[in-house]
Amino acid sequence: MSSEFPAGGWLSAFLGPRRMDEVEPARLRASDADRERVIAILTDAAGDGRLTLEEHTERMERAYAARTLGELAELTADLVPPEKRPFLLDDRPVTAFFRSETRGGRWVVPTQVPVTALGGKVTMDLCDALLRSRHVVVRLAVLMGTVTLIVPEGLRIVTAPGAHITSFKNEVRPPRGAEGFPPDGPVIELAGFVFGGRVVARSPRRPRKGLFRRA
Repeated sequence: MSSEFPAGGWLSAFLGPRRMDEVEPARLRASDADRERVIAILTDAAGDGRLTLEEHTERMERAYAARTLGELAELTADLVPPEKRPFLLDDRPVTAFFRSETRGGRWVVPTQVPVTALGGKVTMDLCDALLRSRHVVVRLAVLMGTVTLIVPEGLRIVTAPGAHITSFKNEVRPPRGAEGFPPDGPVIELAGFVFGGRVVARSPRRPRKGLFRRA
């Protein structure tokens, strides 16, 4: 490896500390859609007896009054497993060592996302994610692995000047009706390296229109 990597190993060059000016995911403001996700879980829990009427009423009041994602997360922590919670507040690095790892749904994306894949597959779905910044850096450390980014139309993908990515396929579409990507729109920047693997960035598949569906 090049001498630019520190003595701690090639991986430590890409797992840098989180920026001190970043707001903790739990302190981010919740949206109406976030509240509705929690309310749906509370309603199901009351319907099948996991919550009493009094508990359901109390948690519903807290859900409507909640201002942050952390306040909402507390209301469903004992009702559903982590993979079924309405949003993910865990901003740890994404890693896949000879396995597959998926990060998707409603999750908080930090300004820097370390992604490590050694003989594994990583899928990052950003279509319903909450970006902390309009410029997100995905720091890749990939050996013989595959990283797939699924991003909404209009989110631009670029590569950092010093990135070493041997194979990159960019299929992200610009916004509908636009000739290209807006210069002031959100950006995902790919940094780091990919050796013996590849990166694929694409937009979600558009729903097919049935032959007999009315316009």
